Amino acid sequence: MAAQPFDTMKVRALVTAATAAPSLHNAQPWRFRHRRGSDILELCADLERAMPLTDPDNRALHLGCGAALFNLRVAAADGGLHTDTVLLPDPTDRELLAAVRLTGTARPDGDLARLFPAIARRHTSRHPFQDRPVPGAVQERLRKAARREGADLVFPGEWHVEALLEHVRDVEGRDSLDPARFEDVRRWTRSGEEAAVDGIPETAFGPRKQGGRAPVRDFAGRRAVPGRPAAVFETTPHLAVLGTVRDRPDDWLRAGQALERVLLLAILNGLATSLTSHSLEHEDLRELARDPRSALGFVHMVLRLGYGPAGTKTPRRPVDEVLEIR
Repeated sequence: MAAQPFDTMKVRALVTAATAAPSLHNAQPWRFRHRRGSDILELCADLERAMPLTDPDNRALHLGCGAALFNLRVAAADGGLHTDTVLLPDPTDRELLAAVRLTGTARPDGDLARLFPAIARRHTSRHPFQDRPVPGAVQERLRKAARREGADLVFPGEWHVEALLEHVRDVEGRDSLDPARFEDVRRWTRSGEEAAVDGIPETAFGPRKQGGRAPVRDFAGRRAVPGRPAAVFETTPHLAVLGTVRDRPDDWLRAGQALERVLLLAILNGLATSLTSHSLEHEDLRELARDPRSALGFVHMVLRLGYGPAGTKTPRRPVDEVLEIR
């Protein structure tokens, strides 16, 4: 049976779900293209939203787009559709990251569909978590989720956690000596009542850290935010490291899909989630982030997981701004 074309309403619904994905500083560096009468939806990089200082090789951009791609696959499965995805389908078009064929003639992925309710609930939490460990059974589910997307998730031991926390302190010191490093943060943070469709608003900064060792980036910097409370964070943060064997653009897209699969499953298992990529923006610290005793080749993200308040919703660009239907 031939695949059926998809109407505009269905395509818009898929893109809406896709764009709920996390991205560096909530820059939302993606665009989608669909040709009327076609069963293919294309994901493209929006290079105007790249960050040359923070992300010179566009690795983080690919991670965000990979997370959006995973959300699209989840939404398609929830709608009874099967997806076939080709990464980087055209070597001559560096903006085209993936082509997704949507068909209703094959059995959709039930495991993907079950993750759909978590898309609307997933928000980065910059709040304190309880000093309570993540059960081993939950850790194993999250590891398996990452492996299904071609990545590895490692729960580091005590010495490795200490090293990762030291890297965060190191990069905070470096940034304080280099004002240019704050340029991308200034570009993507939104103050006061400023209307926004992207970036990180003050409402999502979370409380100012008054104590504790959780690696939470303070997007307010030295700026006072009226009414912002202070809080003591956990003393034993529970971290996980996500990476791949290789370090090429297609690996970054797979890592982004693995990251989102892990985040959505974590939500369904009652966890709050936070992403920590600050130290990974420096190549030397990124190389030190892996455990040399593990098979993990290249680290793409450090996750903070735990039991605590859900994160605050951040703005999203209108669908008409990111979707082109020809």
